[in-house]
Amino acid sequence: MRKILITNDDGIEADGLIRLARAAVEFGEVWVVAPDSQRSAMSHSVTLRHSIEAWKVDFPVPGVHAFACDGKPADCVRIGALNIVPGKPDHVFSGINYGYNTASDLQYSATAGAAFEAAFQKIHTIAFSEEACEVHEVTDRYLNEIMAELLDKPLGINQIWNVNFPGCRLAECKGILRDRQVSAEAYYVDRYNETKVSEGRISYMVEGIRNYDALEGTDLKAIFDGYVSVGIATNIS
Repeated sequence: MRKILITNDDGIEADGLIRLARAAVEFGEVWVVAPDSQRSAMSHSVTLRHSIEAWKVDFPVPGVHAFACDGKPADCVRIGALNIVPGKPDHVFSGINYGYNTASDLQYSATAGAAFEAAFQKIHTIAFSEEACEVHEVTDRYLNEIMAELLDKPLGINQIWNVNFPGCRLAECKGILRDRQVSAEAYYVDRYNETKVSEGRISYMVEGIRNYDALEGTDLKAIFDGYVSVGIATNIS
């Protein structure tokens, strides 16, 4: 039986993680090692200068072995693959992230960072993300189908499958677009608002300005147009 390790960056109690585990039990023995709280935008960061802890937790999906961890998402993959899952997992699933992981945002994403750590460990990996909203009709319709399709599809060195589900109603979704390239544009263009807090000190708060423009053939264009985006992302760092 396949052994599937699941992690995320939204935390062990995140709805997306639970839905991903519920779908994954159809395909194998499922282990969850996920952060004990929110760890977004940590990229591929790992803990080196102090110890991390993991502990078994109750999980709402029967048959799933679940552990919370006080480390980062990539830490969860490392201890999950090297210490917790007996004999190493066959696959790692990361997500389902609350918010798209497309375009240049991949370099910041801890969902993608955890997936790339799995790829570094030579484990076949799929990252799943969806629009940050409460409409999951498209994800629920296509999640198992895409899992089944990608589980045995090979990847190159340091590559992951990257899947993004639009947040539209199912009736508005136009289907699946495969072989999407990672867009060079950003989903949000950042700027910083400045506030003077004292003499010589200024506070900076990031504000994301939504981008509505993307090139054909990219992950960003696919989700803008109401498609599920499926493609390969490569870690070149």
